[in-house]
Amino acid sequence: MTDSYREGMIVRPYERITGDEVRSLDRASRSILEDIGLQCFNEEATELFSKNGCRVEKHDERSYIIKIPGSVLTDALSSTPSVVKLGARDPGNSLLLDAEIPRIYFGSGSETNIWLDTEIETFVSEKDPSIKKRLPVFVEKRGTIQRLATAARLAEELDNLDFFIRPVNIQDEDITEDNHDVNKFFASLSNTTKHVQAGLTSLAQLDNVLRIAELIAGGKEALKENPVISFITCTVKSPLQMVDDATQKLIEFSKRGLPFVVSSSPQGGSTAPITETGMVAQINAEILSGVALTQMVNPGSPVIYGSVPVRARMDNLHDMYCAPEFNQYNIDCVQMARYYKIPCYSTSGVGDSKVPGIQATIEKFFTHIPIAMSGAQYIHYAFGLLDRTNTFCPVQAVLDNQHIGMIKRFLKQPKFDKKDFDESMEQIRKVSASSQKLYARFVRKGLRSGEIYSHYPFEDKDGQDRVIETALGHMNELLSRPAKTVSSEIEDEIFGKVPGLLPRLKRNK
Repeated sequence: MTDSYREGMIVRPYERITGDEVRSLDRASRSILEDIGLQCFNEEATELFSKNGCRVEKHDERSYIIKIPGSVLTDALSSTPSVVKLGARDPGNSLLLDAEIPRIYFGSGSETNIWLDTEIETFVSEKDPSIKKRLPVFVEKRGTIQRLATAARLAEELDNLDFFIRPVNIQDEDITEDNHDVNKFFASLSNTTKHVQAGLTSLAQLDNVLRIAELIAGGKEALKENPVISFITCTVKSPLQMVDDATQKLIEFSKRGLPFVVSSSPQGGSTAPITETGMVAQINAEILSGVALTQMVNPGSPVIYGSVPVRARMDNLHDMYCAPEFNQYNIDCVQMARYYKIPCYSTSGVGDSKVPGIQATIEKFFTHIPIAMSGAQYIHYAFGLLDRTNTFCPVQAVLDNQHIGMIKRFLKQPKFDKKDFDESMEQIRKVSASSQKLYARFVRKGLRSGEIYSHYPFEDKDGQDRVIETALGHMNELLSRPAKTVSSEIEDEIFGKVPGLLPRLKRNK
C-alpha cells in the first residue's frame, strides 16, 4: 500500500444500534440466506454456489433457489479484505478505505438524464418598474459526453469532492451500447485526476475499459497497484433476486481482481419491509450474498459493501430520500459493514427539490450530517443531485462542496493539548486585566492557520440573497482553469488501441 492518499476525515462514529442488535440483524440475514434463499438467474453463479456447499434447488426454467449455509458465508467473509485501495491518476488523490477506521470520503454519483444549467436574468416589478432584481433561471438540458467531461473537470477543482462517479448519462446520437462504456470512462479519466468509478453498460466492453485504465496507469501490473478505476454492480434485484447480467459482471470483475462495489438498493414499503429491522436484515442479506460470490470466484477479491436503502413514498412509490427512515436504514448498514470488517459505500446528499435553494440545502444537510457522522468510508450521491437522482446541476455541486467542507469542519476531532490550554489561559488573563475586555486581537492567528472557519463565501454583504449567482461565478472561474487531461502521448495510444472513442473527445489534437 502506498502512503500517498487523500487525507479524508476520521470521525467518532455515531451508532444507532447496539452490539446485540447488530448481532441480531446478522442472525436474521443469515436466516434469510439459509432458510428462505435467493432466486438466481445466472448459471455460472449457481454452479459456484453449489461447488462451495450451498443448497441449490431448481425453481423454474430460468432460475434456481440458492440457500447459503452460515458456515459458507463465514468462510467467504473471512477472505474478504478489510482494506481496499482506490487509486487515482494523481496518486495523491488515491483513497484508502479501511473498514476499521471511520475515515470518510465524499463523492458524486447517479447517472441523471437531466443537466440543469443556471442563468441569471434581471426581472422588473410589475407594480414598480424601478425595482429590478437579478434572479436565477434554470434550464434543463440533456446529458451529453461533453457535459460529462465538464462535470469531471469541475470535480477536479472541488476540494471536498474525493472521488468521481459519473453524475450525468451520455445521450449523444452517436453513443451506442457498444461505445457507451469506453467514452464514459475516458471522458471521466481524461478530465479528473481523482478516482473514477462507474457501472458497466456492456460486459463485452470490460476489456476495452481496462485497456484505457492500464494505459493511463502504466500497464496491467501498475493498474493493480494503482487501480485508477473501480466498478459498481447491483447484483441483487430486491427482493432477493440475483439477476443474470449484473451477476455475470460481478463474476468477471472478481476474476480481474480490481475493486468494485456490491450494491443493493431496496425500497422500503415496496421491494423491502418498511420497518427498520426488516429493511436492514434484507439489504444486508442481499449484499452479503454478492460478497460471498466474489470470494467464491476469487478469494481476496477487493469488494465494498454497497448499501443504498431508500424509502417509498406511499402516494406514488417514488424514492423518498429525506424521510428520517432513510438515515436510519443507512446508519444501520454502516454498522453492519463495520461488523463484517468490509469498507462501506453509503448514500447522502439527495432530496426532492428540483432546483437549488433553501429546500435543497436543508434536505441535503439532513442526510449529509448523520451519514458522515456514522463513519461510512465512501459516501456517494453527495454532489449536485436534485429531484432525487434525476437531475445534476453543476452550480448545486459547487454549493454542496462548500457545505460538505463545513460538515467536515464540524466533525473535525477536537484539539486539546497542554500548549492550547496554556495559550488560552494566558489570553484569559490578559483580557481580564484589560480595559476593553475583548479577545479580537487573538483571533488572527487562528484564522491564518485555518484552525478557525472564516466565512461563508457565497454570502452577500448588503443583505441581498445572491448565493446562487455568486456560486455560478465561482463555478465559471473553476471551469476556466486549464483541464488536467492525460498527456498527448497517452491519449494517442488510447485512441490507437481502443475502438469506439469519439474523436471530439481528443483534447490534444
